[in-house]
Amino acid sequence: MSQRLGDLLVKEKVITSEQLDKAVRAQKEAGANARLGSVLVQLGYVTDEEVTNFLSRQYGVPAINLEYFEIDSSVVKLVPEETAKRYQILPLSRVGASLTIAMVDPTNVFAMDDIKFMTGYNIEPVVASESAILDAIQKAYEEHIAEENVDELLASMGDEADVELQADQEDLDLGELEKSADEAPIVKLVNIVLTDAVKRGASDIHIEPYEKEYRVRFRIDGVLQHIMSPPMKLKDAITSRIKIMAKMDISEKRLPQDGRIMLKMHVGGKKKQLDYRVNCLPTLWGEKVVLRLLDKENLRLDMTKLGFEPESLERFTRAVLKPYGMVLVTGPTGSGKTNTLYSSVSLLNKPDTNILTAEDPVEFQLHGVNQVQMKESIGLNFAAALRAFLRQDPNVILVGEIRDFETAEIAIKAALTGHLVLSTLHTNGAPETISRLMNMGIEPFLVATAVHLICAQRLVRRICGECKEELTLSPQSLLEAGFTPEESRTAKVYKGKGCTVCNGTGYKGRTGLYEVMEVDDEIRELILVGASAVELKKKAIERGMFTLRRSGLIKAMGGFTTLEEVARETVH
Repeated sequence: MSQRLGDLLVKEKVITSEQLDKAVRAQKEAGANARLGSVLVQLGYVTDEEVTNFLSRQYGVPAINLEYFEIDSSVVKLVPEETAKRYQILPLSRVGASLTIAMVDPTNVFAMDDIKFMTGYNIEPVVASESAILDAIQKAYEEHIAEENVDELLASMGDEADVELQADQEDLDLGELEKSADEAPIVKLVNIVLTDAVKRGASDIHIEPYEKEYRVRFRIDGVLQHIMSPPMKLKDAITSRIKIMAKMDISEKRLPQDGRIMLKMHVGGKKKQLDYRVNCLPTLWGEKVVLRLLDKENLRLDMTKLGFEPESLERFTRAVLKPYGMVLVTGPTGSGKTNTLYSSVSLLNKPDTNILTAEDPVEFQLHGVNQVQMKESIGLNFAAALRAFLRQDPNVILVGEIRDFETAEIAIKAALTGHLVLSTLHTNGAPETISRLMNMGIEPFLVATAVHLICAQRLVRRICGECKEELTLSPQSLLEAGFTPEESRTAKVYKGKGCTVCNGTGYKGRTGLYEVMEVDDEIRELILVGASAVELKKKAIERGMFTLRRSGLIKAMGGFTTLEEVARETVH
């Protein structure tokens, strides 16, 4: 076929005679297996597409772009991988007694006869480029091997999870893909991972590729735990399945992507609606996928159940119920700030109150609250949203995060013009937040007037109720931890021994530590004279503020958490 293809391309004026001569010489140098079409493409005289279309027209055989074709995995089994590579063909689909195969050379009758004899089906050829067929062969047979390997893994993990993608979210035309994927073990495996995370109470799922290991970890009560290591061969298939569910671009593997999966799930006999926030990150050995599980049932909107000390809760509630001013919640990522803010909004959510929120992303949908999702790509950031909010006649404004001077300035002005503004910042403690705002460029008199209360918080693990036991520590150890001399003589502290309920960790669930600083007249005066965070902290403690460490020690004495957890999350 080679020489004829070259002559035909010259005849059709696709290439010149000189180009054909060069290509034929290059083909001879490359060896017996080199194809003229591929050599012409490599030399840049034609494109893959031109060769494929030309062959299609010349021999009356349809051309196919394999990149967009979903291959039926049951059909791949009909032809051994060695045969497919030898003839450069790939079985695509079967209808009745006819088998459609993609071929580089549609005139190769030996290949067609061999496949017909091997499978017992009539062969219908379609033409595709050599590079496309070789890529598709590798992918199709890798996935076929992966499916066989995963059956064993699934058997060890129990029954298939009962999961369905939420109908109104499933507007992707997956067609053939869904038909073949419904039975695929990969789908079952991904479903099991998603449901297992819910059963174990995980907040995040990490799926990570390394050079010689592929692992799945869950973040349970704030700590990552290794769950399983699927076979390396499943790496691409698992990532692709999650990307399809999250409506991401499967072909884009070089850039980070964000998506969302909405599921209805049967867990423990109950139907649950779940929401996963998905992020793909290209790493050295492939794409790492992290799913943040947003379970509405885990969202506590009752402020009395969050873990506030009674005095701190009273101060916080008093500030939130004021008609105007700013209330700030601070702490690192994953310290429960969103939950505290949503609880405040829930407290204020009445028919006579107009509440607007700017969030990135909107984690939970709250009835009766106007929530706006930020989109930096089109210029909708916190500052732009805030400006628009002020023209929407709001009573309460929630800003997801104050990140820059512009957002801080508009938020402060809103707080001074009769609106209650709730927001978050990333600082270590409540007094440091004042310094942070000033460092952003806000004038001290604006900070002193607008900010009514700052709440710093952390999350610590709760001691498991099933295996809790008293821990004997010397008074000196307790004194060093931060207890007063009187408390160190009488205080009792506890730990979890580890049992089946808590997976041997000694912890089950989490509770909050809170440092609530009310900005009263005395603290306001210190802000106006430019006092440091240390001076502000000293005055706030005099005025009755519990530091994060003190809040933790109270929780430890109450048997809610351990001293290790308090030491891990707070400083003396």
